[in-house]
Amino acid sequence: MEIYAWLFGAYLLGAVPFGVIISRALGGHDPRLSGSGNIGATNVMRTQGKKAGALTLIADLLKGALPVLAATNLLEPEWGAAAVGLAAFVGHCFPIYLKFKGGKGIATGAGVFLAISPLTLLCAFAIFVLVLIGWRYVGLASVASSISLPFASYLVGEGRYIVALSIAFALIATYKHSGNLQRISRGEESRLGDKG
Repeated sequence: MEIYAWLFGAYLLGAVPFGVIISRALGGHDPRLSGSGNIGATNVMRTQGKKAGALTLIADLLKGALPVLAATNLLEPEWGAAAVGLAAFVGHCFPIYLKFKGGKGIATGAGVFLAISPLTLLCAFAIFVLVLIGWRYVGLASVASSISLPFASYLVGEGRYIVALSIAFALIATYKHSGNLQRISRGEESRLGDKG
């Protein structure tokens, strides 16, 4: 029963829409009503400003990292920390508080891997930066880094549970970015640094 309580708690924490909460707390409006309509840090930064975007990024990172750190130290099953990380990630992507319409999971997923496999995260972040520099599409860089996670986790020697976690992340993150990929193919996606 203990593992179910951990999973439920991690999901509920992951589901907290910090992008919406922070935007409103700083006197802005709901980020779902402008830009891409996403609650993540990128859209919050574009529509509410750099401060709101930075705070959202930090909050979304922490809601992925903190449950995993706690589970790693306190939970008995070997696979428990990976399962808790997945629950937090799913909570962000499909939050019960917003009728399961959430963010795309990159910052929360990064928080999970920061806690569970920093070396895997470092490899994926390198891919993110390279793709972002080359094409200036945050969505494309996010998908590329997500897809790199399973390969990176395997190459750095992580066990099967973390590799399985990275595969789940890659599949969900790619699905959540399908709209970005379609807009890129049509030449309609905003590049990093574009105005408006």
